[in-house]
Amino acid sequence: MLEGKSIDPATLELLEIAEAEGMPTAFSRCETIKPCPIGREGNCCKHCFMGHCRLVGKTTTGICGATLETVQARNFTRAAAAGSASHSDHGRNMAMTLIAVGEGKAPGFQVKDEKKLRRVAGYLGVPTDKRTTQEIALDVGKTALAEFGKQEGELLYLKRAPQKRQEIWRKLQIGPRGIDREVTEAMHRTTMGVDQDAEHILLQAMRVSLADGWGGSMLSTDISDILFGTPTPVMGAFNFGVLQEDQVNLVIHGHEPTLAELIVVMANDPDLLKYAESKGAKGINIVGMCCSGNELLMRHGVPMAGNFLQSDLIMASGAVEAMVVDYQCVMQGMQAAAEHYHTKVITTSPKAKITGATHIEFDDHRGIEIAKLIIRTAIDTFPNRKKVHIPNYIEPAIVGFSHEYIAYMQGGSYRESFRPLNDAIMNGRIRGLAGVAGCNNPHTMHDNAHVNIIKELIKNDVLVVTTGCAIAGGKHGMLTPEVMEFAGPGLREVCQAIGIPPVLHMGSCVDNSRILTVLSQCATEGGLGEDISDLPGVGIAPEWMSEKAKRSLE
Repeated sequence: MLEGKSIDPATLELLEIAEAEGMPTAFSRCETIKPCPIGREGNCCKHCFMGHCRLVGKTTTGICGATLETVQARNFTRAAAAGSASHSDHGRNMAMTLIAVGEGKAPGFQVKDEKKLRRVAGYLGVPTDKRTTQEIALDVGKTALAEFGKQEGELLYLKRAPQKRQEIWRKLQIGPRGIDREVTEAMHRTTMGVDQDAEHILLQAMRVSLADGWGGSMLSTDISDILFGTPTPVMGAFNFGVLQEDQVNLVIHGHEPTLAELIVVMANDPDLLKYAESKGAKGINIVGMCCSGNELLMRHGVPMAGNFLQSDLIMASGAVEAMVVDYQCVMQGMQAAAEHYHTKVITTSPKAKITGATHIEFDDHRGIEIAKLIIRTAIDTFPNRKKVHIPNYIEPAIVGFSHEYIAYMQGGSYRESFRPLNDAIMNGRIRGLAGVAGCNNPHTMHDNAHVNIIKELIKNDVLVVTTGCAIAGGKHGMLTPEVMEFAGPGLREVCQAIGIPPVLHMGSCVDNSRILTVLSQCATEGGLGEDISDLPGVGIAPEWMSEKAKRSLE
């Protein structure tokens, strides 16, 4: 039965095909696998082998005497540490790419936003006077990389937060020292027999979360902007209808934008286009999925095929030649789905393989060569197509609202400011700000919570920003000015005056750091208080499923 699985008609259409053909999906597996109620509540301790200890009913402590509060705090902190490690490792890779660019060892990559490079250099204390772009890029990359292994002091980006917030962090002693140090310490503290006070453990959960939000994720966002350009609004499109029946369809899925950027460029290579024609295709169509897709969408307008729960289902279209993945939010079940069709799943990260998939490992130093190889591999599968069924659902959208652009649109190049937004909140036309972010979870109706929450927020004059798999709003027409009909009168007036939709797409899940920057700038602008906590703002991840989202929710 498809009832209750999704509000997206394109998803339901391919689900019907998948079920008829016996193709497994996350939705079908969800019907037979129910969450463990003990583990779901964090009441199961599995950190040593005297157990596992299930703290239910009259059992209130583990064999070692750990209380329910200690066990839950340990489980929560470990999840936060894993989420922080995931996002921050992405940031580490971006820093290493920037170093390779600075050293002239990354063909195909270059600094595309020198203004942002110099701004970031200022945050990191890197000198810029009378220095070349390449010299600055090298030192910015090295300084960013040093933030991961630093053992003492504070992360340099903490000073970007409002002063009052920094003072609170220092008072609580939760200012992160080094990104990797805090993740390692979280794992140590939550080992059996170490930290056994719930509040003390949770302080470390806050520390690893700050290490990501104001460290790894923020560095990743900034370096991506430096290398690939800071997003400004572009037209995009959403849902399965972006697939092309007469072209080679290559889906880019995962989180790291480096290889994805090169694939987009190489897809226009005349030799590769000619090769595609020799196989019977009229062109090469690149589409995105999840956060790699968001990166390409907001910088190039590359269409977005879908979000997390559509990533294996898209194979049922019979029109996907290659699913190119790196890491994070990549389901192993995609390979089982692909085996029902002609699709090749291609893994590209040295950190992540899938049994049965084709592995073509990416290397910054051979980026163009590898991008071409992947595209050729996709082209070679085109003649193996059988029945094709592409749901005819596609929604236009305006995307790519970086925090820099939000400041620019309120005052122009010379007077960029958050004063108009603050004034609109103070005079009551806008009641507040909401970040709607995060994953999909098949235990809730796909896209339903995201869309309904967004509609209710803007109806009540709350300006919404979205990141990551919250692109559900884009699939349902929420990222265009036409959505003004759902907006309250005050929000509608402000948005029409500035020329923006009431729901702003801000990028991938690591780009939650852009939201932190917006909130900091609103607080610094004055009139709403001195700290982020003084602002009428909220963050929501209504379908979260990943440890990365648990870290973000803090």
